[in-house]
Amino acid sequence: MLAIAAAVVFGLGLLLDLINTRIGGITGTTFLLLGLLLLALHQAGVGTAGVRSGGGGGGNWRRRR
Repeated sequence: MLAIAAAVVFGLGLLLDLINTRIGGITGTTFLLLGLLLLALHQAGVGTAGVRSGGGGGGNWRRRR
């Protein structure tokens, strides 16, 4: 989810940079840094679903023998 948010933020930053404008003092560079922060949090595992261990849940892709 954070990766999708980062993509949206990068898109906004690119748009602001291309039209060379600011929104309340926020520039394209600010959106770039925010997008990098979101990507770093995504890579660190923040906001991702935990891995379930154990029993035969419905989404298990490994088969037991």
